[in-house]
Amino acid sequence: MEPTSLPPVVDVETWQRQLDDLRVREKAATRELDAIAAQRRRMPMVEMPDYTLEGAEGPVRLADVFDGASQLIVYNHMWFPGEKWQCPGCTGFTSQFTRLGFLEGYDARFVIVTQGPIGEALAYKERVGNKMTWYSTANSTFGSDVGAPPGGGFAVNVFLRDGDTVYRTWHTTGRGTEQLSHSFALIDLLPYGRQEEWQDSPKGWPQSPTYSRWVGSEDIAARYGPGAS
Repeated sequence: MEPTSLPPVVDVETWQRQLDDLRVREKAATRELDAIAAQRRRMPMVEMPDYTLEGAEGPVRLADVFDGASQLIVYNHMWFPGEKWQCPGCTGFTSQFTRLGFLEGYDARFVIVTQGPIGEALAYKERVGNKMTWYSTANSTFGSDVGAPPGGGFAVNVFLRDGDTVYRTWHTTGRGTEQLSHSFALIDLLPYGRQEEWQDSPKGWPQSPTYSRWVGSEDIAARYGPGAS
């Protein structure tokens, strides 16, 4: 599809000046993100009950989901009972994480917890080619207690383990999850950006309804699932 408009063409010196001006704001944003991370490291924490989840091998205590690590990131995946294709946003977001071994060097693990029954959840994981480790909170209140109840939305939660005691240290949802994703970071580098109607873009830039360019769960399965080439 041909673009409806193009950025202005300028000489190299003009381009460099504008890049330098933008870099000032980019550097300020980087320093602010560093300050936010520093504040996050100073957050207090809340002790969690001794939940039991369901994993591929059966019941597992929340403390054992850490698999020996002291830190745990949980993505609470939305789940719609009886549906073949689950939330495309959750499916697309978690499809990005295929190599998580580097977290071992930071004494951490990153897993998915969903409200779906474990058998259905594992079948869906296989169908869409997801590479993460999945657990189910269908038989516990864990999801409800961390902002992801049955029929509710998605969430990211972070936990710290001290022996058999688990503490909740951080939570976000909505666009707060974007910092964990490389997809939007790449798309936001592009001249036309996300091409969604809510974005502040120059006149004539391609724009579509929000979410209309997102890849669907069925498309993800075709690209990454068992039948993918």
